[in-house]
Amino acid sequence: MLPRRRLLSLSVVALMFGLCPLMAQTITYTISGKLGPVLSGSDPLNVNGKSGVVTAVVGSTLIPKSKTKTSATYTLPAGAITVKIGGSNYATKGPSTLKYTFPAKGPDTMVVSAKVSADGISGTVVGTASLAKGSFTRAVLKHPTRFEPSTQTLTSATTATGPGSKVEYSASILGATVLGLSGNATN
Repeated sequence: MLPRRRLLSLSVVALMFGLCPLMAQTITYTISGKLGPVLSGSDPLNVNGKSGVVTAVVGSTLIPKSKTKTSATYTLPAGAITVKIGGSNYATKGPSTLKYTFPAKGPDTMVVSAKVSADGISGTVVGTASLAKGSFTRAVLKHPTRFEPSTQTLTSATTATGPGSKVEYSASILGATVLGLSGNATN
């Protein structure tokens, strides 16, 4: 009896260690490119024409905080999103969000939103990546997933509220600015 119990214990330990790397997987999404044109607002940070990068590191075992038939929204822990605009890094504060949308018509989108702070000013940065139709499967309603193909070209939005890729930054003393984004999304 003792050898069987020991064998069972060793099997459980081996199984746990074998699955731990799978359970701890993360997905890194990077949205990068050139900001502009200004679609709305006054661009007080003068980032039109400069480079921008939003990176999100997401645990593949997260569960959505909300979902519909065609979208899922996840809460990410503090530090999961990093923002670099025009060569300046903006530290994220507190939790952030990641929303996947895959409508019946039109492109799939991934929207990351984070509270940021720089030079004593707090604000919000929202990055929208407009991806190819079918980039996400319904599996994203249960857990974050990678998009396919894994590198996609982003086309800038032409209006602040219309389709396309864009970055919005806002702070109470600066107001809100929306800029188009032309570049790439990878995971």
